[in-house]
Amino acid sequence: MKIHLILLLAIGMIPQIQAQQSEEKSTIADTSFVKVSAYSSDFVYDLKYATTDNFLGEKVYNCGECYLRYKTLKALLVAQEKIKSKGYKFKLFDCYRPLSVQQKMWALVSDPNYVADPAKGSLHNRGGAVDLTLVDKNGTELDFGTSFDFFGEQASHSYLELEKVVLKNRTYLKKVMTESGFTIFPSEWWHYNIDGGQELPIANFTWPCN
Repeated sequence: MKIHLILLLAIGMIPQIQAQQSEEKSTIADTSFVKVSAYSSDFVYDLKYATTDNFLGEKVYNCGECYLRYKTLKALLVAQEKIKSKGYKFKLFDCYRPLSVQQKMWALVSDPNYVADPAKGSLHNRGGAVDLTLVDKNGTELDFGTSFDFFGEQASHSYLELEKVVLKNRTYLKKVMTESGFTIFPSEWWHYNIDGGQELPIANFTWPCN
């Protein structure tokens, strides 16, 4: 009897706890930076700039963490719910990027089609952009025709001389992301910007590493 009563009391408290958690989230400003992994365990991470496997050829992040503005994350979580029905997950290549890293990139590739001029700042520097791809239930990346950070016309949204499966995958990703509040970056199939992200201020903080 006592156990039954305790269970009833515990069940009755669940809505209160959920309401409290919801209230706590609602107090976060859209412009706040948040750690993505604290909000979902469904993302797969391959944060290239925390490794030497990138076009810089050097590790420029002290550790692999993904931070975004809360506004950007909320839209990404909406997109995530849409791909779940197909058994897909997002693999994240890059999220918020400090301005100091942008300057290193620009020094190597001074082409605004692929790297934003640090004098103006990137949407990555504002926490309003994310680089990603799709993986299946086995963690295998879908075919998008090129690798991440491929500098060439084959990576652009307008390039159509690709296999049907590649075009299908690109079309699907674009549909999911744009319906969730993102805009494309024309020359890179993996890069998506939150709508209105250009209004966010540029940042240059580095995140803590455990």
